[in-house]
Amino acid sequence: MQLPNLLKTPSLLQKLQWVSDPVGYMENAAQQYPDIFTGNIIGFGDTVVFVNHPQAIEEILTNDRKKFTAVGKLNEILQPLLGNYSVLMLEGDAHKRQRQLVTPSFHGERMQAYGQLICNASEKLFSQLPLNKPFFARNLTEEISLQVISQAIFGLYEEEKIQKLRQLLPLLLNLFQSPLTSSLFFFPFLQQDLGAWSPWGKFLRDREQIDQFLYTEIAECQQKPDPERIDILSLLISSRDEAGQPMTDQELHDQLITLILAGYDTTASVMSWGFYWIHQNPLVREKLLQELDTLGDSPDPMSIYQLPYLTAVCNETLRIYPVTMFSFPRVVQESVELLGHPLEPGTVLLPSIYLTHHREDLYPQSKQFKPERFIERQFSPYEFLPFGGGVRRCIGQALAQFEIKLVFATVLSRYDLALVDQRPEKPQRRGFNLAPSSGVKMVITGRRARQKSLVNMTTTSVS
Repeated sequence: MQLPNLLKTPSLLQKLQWVSDPVGYMENAAQQYPDIFTGNIIGFGDTVVFVNHPQAIEEILTNDRKKFTAVGKLNEILQPLLGNYSVLMLEGDAHKRQRQLVTPSFHGERMQAYGQLICNASEKLFSQLPLNKPFFARNLTEEISLQVISQAIFGLYEEEKIQKLRQLLPLLLNLFQSPLTSSLFFFPFLQQDLGAWSPWGKFLRDREQIDQFLYTEIAECQQKPDPERIDILSLLISSRDEAGQPMTDQELHDQLITLILAGYDTTASVMSWGFYWIHQNPLVREKLLQELDTLGDSPDPMSIYQLPYLTAVCNETLRIYPVTMFSFPRVVQESVELLGHPLEPGTVLLPSIYLTHHREDLYPQSKQFKPERFIERQFSPYEFLPFGGGVRRCIGQALAQFEIKLVFATVLSRYDLALVDQRPEKPQRRGFNLAPSSGVKMVITGRRARQKSLVNMTTTSVS
């Protein structure tokens, strides 16, 4: 089978670079073949066709379940983490059913209820930091994400349970800490339980603790139904499909794991990147503060969410280092042609979000942080897709964007922060996303008072 633009680098070297330096791997390949190329990486079969041309991505995402399907090797990689019933693991009618059961958790009144929760968590955590003492933004954004997950997903307000979740979440994500440990998911032969001291053996035992915690919370919520609860777990338990059937405990468990993975580590990374970029660019920070100041001292969360420049800043943060580097892989179902290249059934396609976001024809000077891009131009869902696309678009997208905006607005409105180290932050693989390698070291230099807008100041002086 002839594949488009097959890379000549030896297979083993490709695999090693993909694990250790995925950005370098993709950028080097795209220099040779800008729109589409075939690589030999681990995790998705022997060969994978990387695609980053918007026209081709549109063709793939608008033909989900027809010419292309999302089943394949990715299921094998994620199964030890997510289980068999995660919305990410299913296909066809089973996937549609599960998505319909989960989606209502992220819309309407539910989102508004989470808004004040996010603002309060952000303010509380930053208010506890001493002035002029360095801290890592990545650690703070992880803690904010933990608070949001504890309350929005589980409805936990007891400090004892939150502390238990605080201990368990790092266990779940330990294997994503570095490219080396992440490789356990890509190399099945490394998945050997050689006792608690071995990497995979430790993961299995950590997972047992997490499973016990989740099933306990599910059981308690089922035994004590409360119509006043607004958390996602309560809603999932009360949801029914078209046949009137609820989710099983296993389905609930797998969806909770999925929501944790999708909303904890990834969102924390994006927020830490945002703090970095905003404070690397004084003009961006000043313009953002001017916009935030127009809302007054106690702005409504939905008013914050709708701010145009804040939205542009968040979008630019998501563009440079998106939530995940690639969209859900698709498998060709019938003979098709993509960008003039014939593809046979069984070919694995990987829409590269990172490469698409760095196309110079879409985003000139793509390495530079320029929120104005999103003020000056409207990008299509196939040009800007930080949460993936099609029927596999991230189900928690709305909550993630809401959280990111509210955290930025809450913290920046109240505190003056500065970067400790002006050296550029470099991206490092953290599972399937790109986290800042040094964690973004910052300090709080003082509390900030809201500045009156120019219009208000003029009105006051005239009167």
